[in-house]
Amino acid sequence: MRDLEAATATYTSLLGLPPLRRVELPEHGVECAVFPLANTQLKLLAPRGGSAALRARLDEAGEGLLALVFSTPDAESFAKHLRGWGVEASTVAGAGSRYLTLPKPDARGVSLAVLEGQRPAAPVEEAGIEALDHVVVMSSDLESSRRLYGDILGLRLALDRTFDARGTRILFFRVGGTTVEVVASSSEPPRPDKPDRLWGLAYRVRDLEAAHARLRAAGFDLSEIRKGAKRGTRVCTVRSETHGVATLLIAPESESGIQDAGAGTQRSA
Repeated sequence: MRDLEAATATYTSLLGLPPLRRVELPEHGVECAVFPLANTQLKLLAPRGGSAALRARLDEAGEGLLALVFSTPDAESFAKHLRGWGVEASTVAGAGSRYLTLPKPDARGVSLAVLEGQRPAAPVEEAGIEALDHVVVMSSDLESSRRLYGDILGLRLALDRTFDARGTRILFFRVGGTTVEVVASSSEPPRPDKPDRLWGLAYRVRDLEAAHARLRAAGFDLSEIRKGAKRGTRVCTVRSETHGVATLLIAPESESGIQDAGAGTQRSA
């Protein structure tokens, strides 16, 4: 993020809860705000002082998703697992944490890391965001991405589905109560030389109508509520004010059978 204060205010309104903590990391030239969800944490990063790398990233690509971080109970054992696949991860330690960072070529151009340990979550109000439902990765070579997320990182491939109407094929990897959706064109030839990219997030809410009303009152531009592509779900798109992150809200269909407003199918986060 270019402005941590502005981004923190945005995500406090979006998620319906304040950040768990604010942290300054002058040794890395960044400052951050951390938001807890039921199954993960969202971390906002902004340059602090002379952070040339992050400033260059913002100048080149603008704001958006920067990295995807998984957790492991034993970083040393997981590093050994990665070496078995020919991946030499860098180890970064600090503030009571140890990260394994995958080399960009092995991670298909995406910033991927593995954190030792887990972070506690916090309770959420009915109209707030409850959890991360899925993260979307756009792939230019689905088979290479399958090897990365399924074999190298060891995520469980729950579903491989082609959506003819949308011209896409999606791999659904399950991990830690969320899904990594790896999306590729079903008609274009694979491009192994072209990097993948992190694209968007879909948040799970308990009461979609309440969340929709709360965010509209807070000034967010939202689509109408509609049926989701996943059977038994309803969704709405947050169309602005998300600092470059494509954002979707998703909830189960109500048991009352009331028809959804709007039409169409889910747009991947």
